[in-house]
Amino acid sequence: MTENKPNRRRSLLKGAAVAAGAMSAPMVSMAQTASFRFQSTWPAKDIFHEYANDFAKKVNDMAGGRLKIEVLPSGAVVPAFQLLEAVNKGTLDGGHGVVAYHYGKNSALALWGSGPGFGMDANTVLAWHNYGGGKALLDEIYKSLNMEVVSYLYGPMPTQPLGWFKKPVAKVEDMKGLKFRTVGLAVDVFTEMGTAVNPLPGGEIVPALDRGLIDAAEFNNASSDRVLGFPDVVKNCMLQSFHQSSEQFEILFNKAKYGALPQELRSIIDYAVQAASADMSWKAVQRNSQDYADMKKAGIKFYKTPDAVLRAQLAAWDKTIARKAEENPLFKKVLESQKTFAERALQWQNDYNVDFKMAYNHYFSKKKA
Repeated sequence: MTENKPNRRRSLLKGAAVAAGAMSAPMVSMAQTASFRFQSTWPAKDIFHEYANDFAKKVNDMAGGRLKIEVLPSGAVVPAFQLLEAVNKGTLDGGHGVVAYHYGKNSALALWGSGPGFGMDANTVLAWHNYGGGKALLDEIYKSLNMEVVSYLYGPMPTQPLGWFKKPVAKVEDMKGLKFRTVGLAVDVFTEMGTAVNPLPGGEIVPALDRGLIDAAEFNNASSDRVLGFPDVVKNCMLQSFHQSSEQFEILFNKAKYGALPQELRSIIDYAVQAASADMSWKAVQRNSQDYADMKKAGIKFYKTPDAVLRAQLAAWDKTIARKAEENPLFKKVLESQKTFAERALQWQNDYNVDFKMAYNHYFSKKKA
């Protein structure tokens, strides 16, 4: 039995309408576009600003034009240390920096990067943050500060040098009385060691060194230190330190602006953070090692920080965190969470990991000698 023509026509029209509706649903979503204005806390020439642009490019590429993030360098809209407030108020849609830069608002924020982290490296701190309760604690701190932001931590940094000095540091007493630049809880640690600390933002450090306003300073890594001009004004760099041995980057979003995005774009941001974290750590190995080698060839002297100075840092850290934990319940809460995670994770990590330096010396120590 065949369908009559009017019924067949109605059936075809109905099917076409359903198909058109199915096709139109994603087209409405695809038509949604958003532009986010970001600012980093880094000078335009710094590799850290490059990392910020790398993250933005991953989002922009995956979003296919539906979301575009533009990253401005430090100071383009607000000073580096005012990034959190600017993102909270909507002056900026987002930003790229480090949690330690917000230290003045709550001392607990510096625990994401400052100090020895109970022996955790930066990647293990990120493991604690994402799987051991750190993210919920950071959200709790921001809520207590009435900061309406969405925070992503990513990008495990290599251990930072003790810093650049006019004369090499040979003993703990050499640190006393020095006018020294650092940030976060490292301010308290070096103050405890007798150092006169000035927490300058990145772009102001080398000019201050050059004019003699400070005697020594640390920033972060071989690539950043080189491009900021440290080797032009100081010729001695002390490697290895506990003051910021496990830091990572922070990507901030204004909460309302982020919340207005459709879920698929928020998912793109989430996966772009993870991709950028891996890419940053790989790029850091390539660039930092090359810049380190180039500076050595140029005559910069690198020294290992004496163990006595490292032990003095740990002792100063213990005094600092004991004092801060008494003053700030959130500080104590973060410390306890980190310690619990570190005790378990590091037992596994230290027991399982081989001594890679043994293999390196096997292949290269005779050549270098």
